[in-house]
Amino acid sequence: MSRARRLFADIGPLREFPDFRRLWAGTTLSGVGGALTMFAVPLQVYEITRSPLAVGAIGVAELIPSITIGLLGGALADAVDRRKLVLAASSCDAAVSAGLAAQAFAGLHSVWLLYILVAVSASFGAISSPARRTLIPSLLPAGQVAAGLALSRLSFSIMLTVGPALAGLITAVPGLGLRACYLVDAASFAGSLYGVARLPALPRRAAAARPGPRAVAAGVRYIGRSRVLAGAFLADLNATIFALPVALFPAINAGRFGGNPGTLGLFTAAIGVGGLVSGTLSGPVGHITRQGRAMLWAVAIWGAAFAGFAVAKTLWLTLALLAIAGAADTFTVVFRGTIVQQTTPDEFRGRVTAADYVVGVSGGQLGNLEAGALGSLTSPAISALSGGLVTIAGAVVIGLVLPAFARYRAQPHPQPQPEPSAQPSSSVPATPATKPDRPGPRACRRPVRGPVALPGPADDGKGVPAHHVPHPPT
Repeated sequence: MSRARRLFADIGPLREFPDFRRLWAGTTLSGVGGALTMFAVPLQVYEITRSPLAVGAIGVAELIPSITIGLLGGALADAVDRRKLVLAASSCDAAVSAGLAAQAFAGLHSVWLLYILVAVSASFGAISSPARRTLIPSLLPAGQVAAGLALSRLSFSIMLTVGPALAGLITAVPGLGLRACYLVDAASFAGSLYGVARLPALPRRAAAARPGPRAVAAGVRYIGRSRVLAGAFLADLNATIFALPVALFPAINAGRFGGNPGTLGLFTAAIGVGGLVSGTLSGPVGHITRQGRAMLWAVAIWGAAFAGFAVAKTLWLTLALLAIAGAADTFTVVFRGTIVQQTTPDEFRGRVTAADYVVGVSGGQLGNLEAGALGSLTSPAISALSGGLVTIAGAVVIGLVLPAFARYRAQPHPQPQPEPSAQPSSSVPATPATKPDRPGPRACRRPVRGPVALPGPADDGKGVPAHHVPHPPT
């Protein structure tokens, strides 16, 4: 019996830490709403244009503000109360979600308006996401961080499973359609805001660096000194740029399965089911020490699953391969999140997490653009197949070029590093800073999308990681 229990996710953080429990529940609820918009925007763009390239261009609309604002958002998260920062940015993002609902009810059918709203939403997400991703190590003791990240990924998988399937059903109902998806998303922000509002104040515990270009540069230099972080980020980029054919989903669904919205919803839901199963059975993940090597294997499986998806002819095989991809993604995100949190001291956590966010979002959006462009020039199947095969080869190359990353061994219980200036609230267990890893011998991961963020490889300001899911997302 004890061995069987070890297979399942550790729910200790939910049982023992009320702040984390409220945050997890609120984020899960709002994540389901966010999945409806993630489904609706690509479908609305495709219905207007009938172009996979136009769907992929959604990624560009998110990519520019995510890169330009994301790193500054991380510096800001290292300098102010992270709880207040997340509340402010998420409230603004809720207003943007209401704007998406308004344009749908008005029947505007403007692709450029959709791109603008997506870009504005990405801007607020780039501010709130780095701060949100630091909440888990602030709310949980060091020994529970990995379990908290696994539960966050489980929440993300619930979102991917329930949200797209629900969106497909809503869209197929006459009189509801995409308008209802946007409206439910706007209302669901209440769950995310509630979970964050009930947290205690989370100010910086150490002397804060002034937010600005110098603080950003210091964070980038820290990442550059760590081959472990570099390897984790490169592995994630390899997976998301080449093997994330979400922009191809509407075209593949139309050409292979008649374009039924319910079937399209099952595509993303299948990824969520795979993640849900692997997240539920994530107990052994905490015992895997060679996390760099394990992440590379997960990335290779992710690529192989999408390569198979490209040539699958039956619906059941298509969904099974997407589920395998979702399962691999869960392990990838949990590994990366654990690595980022263990190798980053608190004074750099916001900036490193912001870089993690930028890598996840930029990789996902570039992947959408690359898949859509290649799919327009050749065919959706060729685009998805070639991307999956390149991802497998990329995982092999990263392991050979960065052996320190492949050899990285997890540190289950980091040793405390007392900080004289730290005065954490009595209700919030202090998380010790971790010694920066030295470049070289120590090495190894979004997230799911996201660390993982609180549902993190990817996010939309609601804590939904964007990097491995349809956009706009986490």
